[in-house]
Amino acid sequence: MSHLAIGHLYTALHAACASAVARVVEANGVDVSYVDLSADEREEALARHDIDILVSAWMPQDDALAHEGREAIGDLYQPQLALSVLKDAKDGAYTSFIVTEESLSYVKAAQEQHQALKDLAVETIGEGALLDRVQQAHERGENPVFAVWQPHAAFHDGLLIELPDSNLLQGQSVSAQIILRDGLRDEVDEDLLDEMSIMMLGTRVMNALDYAVSVQGKDPEEAAEAWQRGRLLPR
Repeated sequence: MSHLAIGHLYTALHAACASAVARVVEANGVDVSYVDLSADEREEALARHDIDILVSAWMPQDDALAHEGREAIGDLYQPQLALSVLKDAKDGAYTSFIVTEESLSYVKAAQEQHQALKDLAVETIGEGALLDRVQQAHERGENPVFAVWQPHAAFHDGLLIELPDSNLLQGQSVSAQIILRDGLRDEVDEDLLDEMSIMMLGTRVMNALDYAVSVQGKDPEEAAEAWQRGRLLPR
């Protein structure tokens, strides 16, 4: 097989992750193309073979995508959901509870675990608005608590720091995996599949990739090349 179509959600984080996986694919002599998808478009794209692989699916939330002969491989990074605060936050004197839409379903559990959160007004924002809201809180002298999925660019530059012992997943492990469309294993060199299976980016690299694309304005492929050449993270 000389070409792979890589599908990914149209966010900076997922585009950068797809480009990093593409570096491994291209190193094996296979050309790549990219398909931007909404969450609702992923199933049809796999079913119609519009894409060959999906990068990435968060398991177990996306378990429904791995069916009909498809296969989930690898462990690219491990998404985490925890409480976070500004790096210069005043401990305990929190002013609000800011929650991204993606983490909204976990808010009740967070409030049950942390009594101090129950009295705070909840503000819901989109994932794409998080960086601006974090910066705004910093400039205004606010002291909010955030419920945010990581990886995220906000953690790369130190604007947000995770509170200790505040994991909101209640022991559940989440893994970012690659989904192969049905029949692909028989069409692709086994060595390439093995390399994708053992590829590990990790949260720190993903934070940096997201920052490079969403904040610094780098092209996802440029950011992935910086990672591949060891220039993405400070030494």
